[in-house]
Amino acid sequence: MTERISPASLHRILGIPPGTPMHPPEMAAALTVAYAPAPGLSPMLERFSAALIDALRACGASVAAPPGPEGRYAPGTVVIAPGSFPDHLLPINRVSTLYNNIILGIYDGPAPVFPGEMPQRTLDAVVGRLAWEMVHLVLYVTGESWTVCSMNGGVTTFDTPLPQLPDVLGSLVPKLTAQVVPPRPGEIELRHGALDTAAAGFRELALDFGESARIWSGNPLLMSHTSRDGLAYRSDRYRKIVARYLDERTGMSYGFLARQLPLRPPPARDAEGYAGSGEEGAVPIRIAGRELLVPVPEVRVVTTRSGCRKTAIDTRRDLVETGLSGGRIWLATPEGTPEGRSVHPSFDTLTIVAHAVGNAMVSSILQRLRPGSPFTERLASSGAGMTHWHHYLDDAQVPEGHVVHGSANPPVSCSTPQSAAYSLAGKLEALERALEEGSEFIGEVHVEPGHGTNLVGTLSLAEAASLLNGVPVACG
Repeated sequence: MTERISPASLHRILGIPPGTPMHPPEMAAALTVAYAPAPGLSPMLERFSAALIDALRACGASVAAPPGPEGRYAPGTVVIAPGSFPDHLLPINRVSTLYNNIILGIYDGPAPVFPGEMPQRTLDAVVGRLAWEMVHLVLYVTGESWTVCSMNGGVTTFDTPLPQLPDVLGSLVPKLTAQVVPPRPGEIELRHGALDTAAAGFRELALDFGESARIWSGNPLLMSHTSRDGLAYRSDRYRKIVARYLDERTGMSYGFLARQLPLRPPPARDAEGYAGSGEEGAVPIRIAGRELLVPVPEVRVVTTRSGCRKTAIDTRRDLVETGLSGGRIWLATPEGTPEGRSVHPSFDTLTIVAHAVGNAMVSSILQRLRPGSPFTERLASSGAGMTHWHHYLDDAQVPEGHVVHGSANPPVSCSTPQSAAYSLAGKLEALERALEEGSEFIGEVHVEPGHGTNLVGTLSLAEAASLLNGVPVACG
């Protein structure tokens, strides 16, 4: 795979650590797993779990001995936990913090996925099992197949009685590599009340969000919200653990709608003479056979508030602004927001910012290689739209001028640094394909395997919703 942007540049722009593993073999080599079975495993789970440990070891993962009865799992260890545990033996009781270990629960029986079932029902059933068993991923075994279900609604089934090496490496290892965690306090600057909802242009943005929500309201694929209070817990103690893990959010919300504000960044220039020392405000990019130095400007994005219903947006309180300025991500709440109201950054914040920065970089590159590009002009006049939902498009649904990419990426979850890296690097790949084919780049369909889709480009949110749902945009 061509390296269009270096790990050092990803770190400099988005804070992604340079050593972050991006490919399954690297991910497996970084894994340490410990086997922690529940008492009284069925023979089927014993066979499956033994085969899974063998497959993980063959992939390159290290297998550590479990700690003693009173010990705790070392930070970073993935706990393979087949069977149902009594409360006092739950593996979550033996980790140092909520975010230091991933726990994979493995259970007898089919996954809660049924023909004709609405995606929200399936998601609620999966998250309900996660909360009851206090695990991060669930794996169901039937003797004929096995299914992995994740917190973001991803469901992947393999029709083999025992885990096969390619499936473990390509699908399970990426899910075990990085946890789904919200941005931590201190990682994002909070600008309370700084979003000026009376500013010129905000009303137009708000109308676009509202119209998009109206169109999506008839489609169950834009899932709404899984309430924390609607889940069953073994005790109040575990209810509180889940609340802390979710940063005291009311539950898990899925998908986002976002509008990047207009900008015209400076054009890219040839990187001749660039010594790699980090010229202020620009990074080297390899694209279409050229070495370019591409500016990284400040970006601003109005997006839906974490936890709101994306199909019934209250534009007075459900829109926030995020962006990148001076190398730091920030979040601004609407003016007039009460001081005591808790507003949390989206799990997808880093991915949203990555797409916004990528759009700016695409504009800079096009100004250098294809002046007058419609993408550049539309980004400058009306910005860009971003729609993320946990489902996929048929080929016939791909809007004209949009390049599809990402289907070969490892199936990582939202909030992971890999997800943001794939968003930015994939956008550059999509642009390069358009340049090589001589086609106009209007936008992209960024497929996230086992997760969902990002539709990003110069369409408004309402235009994108209309195309995807076959519902006309309301006039007036």
